[in-house]
Amino acid sequence: MRQSGKLEYGGRRGPQRTCVGCRVRTAKSELLRLVLVGDHVVPDLRGRLPGRGASLHPALSCLELAERRRAFLRAFRVPGPLDVSPVRAHLEENPMSCRTPS
Repeated sequence: MRQSGKLEYGGRRGPQRTCVGCRVRTAKSELLRLVLVGDHVVPDLRGRLPGRGASLHPALSCLELAERRRAFLRAFRVPGPLDVSPVRAHLEENPMSCRTPS
């Protein structure tokens, strides 16, 4: 059985998304939205960038899993290699947001 995110909004479930790295369904508010800009995967901190988004736990372990599984290619529905260095830099700069998904 898969784990799920915390209950919000007075006990009702909020929007749920699946982390492309670990494949755990979690509350949208606990995940980092990623979008494709050119051939770079960038974090969408405000959730306002246009285009198809992918969700990821703010943890380096989930980023590494997603890279190993080539999940970004499937999530963004594009062929070819993608540069995830902006996401890696963001996660390394913000160690407080890097926590192991529970």
